[in-house]
Amino acid sequence: MPNRRRFLTSATAAAALAALGIPPQAMAAGRIRMGAPAAFSFDALVARARDMAKTPYNPRNKVPRDILGQIDYEAHGKIKFNTAYAPFANGPGQFPLTFFHLGKFFLVPVRMHILDGPGNAPTRAREILYDDRYFDMPADSPAHKLPAGSGFAGFRFQESRLADQQKKDWRRNDWIAFLGASYFRAIGDQYQYGLSARGIAIDAAIADKKEEFPDFTHFFFEPSAPDSDTVVAYALLEGPSVTGAYRFTMRRAEGVTMEIDKSLFLRRDVERLGLAPATSMYWFSEAVKGAGVDWRPEVHDSDGLAIWSGNGEHVWRPLNNPPHTMASAFAGSSLHGFGLLQRDRDFDHYQDGVMYQRRPSLWVEPLEDWGEGTVQLIEIKTDDEIHDNIVAMWVPKAKAVAGSSYRLRYRLYWQKDEPFPTPLARCVATRLGNGGQPGQPRPPNVRKFMVEFKGAPLEKLPFGARPEAVLSASRGNFSYIFTEPVPDGVAGHWRAQFDLAVDGDEPVDMRLFLRDKGEALTETWLFQYHPFKTSPVY
Repeated sequence: MPNRRRFLTSATAAAALAALGIPPQAMAAGRIRMGAPAAFSFDALVARARDMAKTPYNPRNKVPRDILGQIDYEAHGKIKFNTAYAPFANGPGQFPLTFFHLGKFFLVPVRMHILDGPGNAPTRAREILYDDRYFDMPADSPAHKLPAGSGFAGFRFQESRLADQQKKDWRRNDWIAFLGASYFRAIGDQYQYGLSARGIAIDAAIADKKEEFPDFTHFFFEPSAPDSDTVVAYALLEGPSVTGAYRFTMRRAEGVTMEIDKSLFLRRDVERLGLAPATSMYWFSEAVKGAGVDWRPEVHDSDGLAIWSGNGEHVWRPLNNPPHTMASAFAGSSLHGFGLLQRDRDFDHYQDGVMYQRRPSLWVEPLEDWGEGTVQLIEIKTDDEIHDNIVAMWVPKAKAVAGSSYRLRYRLYWQKDEPFPTPLARCVATRLGNGGQPGQPRPPNVRKFMVEFKGAPLEKLPFGARPEAVLSASRGNFSYIFTEPVPDGVAGHWRAQFDLAVDGDEPVDMRLFLRDKGEALTETWLFQYHPFKTSPVY
């Protein structure tokens, strides 16, 4: 009888694993370890986050830090998830699931669960229990010292197992990755990773206050329909100041689209609450670059912030690498959307094999009215490309105080271009140089600006017509203002040129658009200029 009981238990476990798409070889080896089933629903997850917010923060990280500290960048790079153990590798759905290992830079264990049905209705969840045998790693890897059940660091959805494997082998290619705190990212239609999104941003760039990075601590994955191009995951978030429950509905099409439904609950007051945050890297571009700072012409994952405001105005704000941390706010009531974009797609402008010209843009579309607030841009000084120094986010106008709650729905678009481009001509370049006139002494407090626009409204200008540059600044004086077609033979490619004279080192906020006969022809260019007397050195 005991042998028969063991057989029935094994058969039941095998059937459950098969239903979750665990590969037969993993079942045969008997090494996929899963916890007991527990009831799950998204409503229950929201209630759990709400209840957690009423209790003090108590991080439950019991993984030995001394061992994780030994899994440095090099050691972590040698640890690869064995795709023979990937859930959904045999379906249902077409996107297998793989996991990241913990390490020195990924200290917080994340618990992974598989659902046996749609998570928006009562169903059951079973936890995938960590085992180092799920990973290929050297025999002397310090990861072998971790205790059983230590947990995972994050996860990836691989490309379709139904695709042409010679062109895109799912075992080597993924399209979504969640790793570290509440960070996640996706590839666009150029098959390239770049900037990241976050579940939340807490007190970014607040003077004399350390930024908080809450963690996704639990994920729950729905099985997908066989022919579906969509995956659904749920997440529980926790930090000293906040708890939250998230539903991610992620679609793999030409690019990647994510619909996010999240509920947040504050444990304590937050000075700057960043909702729907995006994080990117900007070191330098054609606008401002110190002499000899790097051999490449440009280095950035994103080159500007785009905003489609509630009044219908389309704004383009080129990014800066400022002399010190800067925070800018842009009115955003009844916001249509905003995003960090990579507009420059010319390889010759980067000359780098990491393919900066293919980095995706990320657009945020509210799926309801978010009320009063601002789009805020944080720019942090950097001297290298290894740092994410740019944050764009929505910040509600009302104070974020302990006990407050938020329900937010929005859509993220990871693709080459913004999904709702303006019909007006767009800004395509911002260039700075010494002001004044050739052959004359160049005054140290004058800078020349060349701002380029391109698009259909400028193509339609009558022969001989010259658009007007509508220009303003928070301080300083303009001179030599004029517009002209860029002499490259491209129809609809114009530039505005002007000099700005300004004293002191306080930043100058400028605004520019082109118009003809009272009608706007271009989006609005915003720029924050940081005066300097000599060439900048980053």
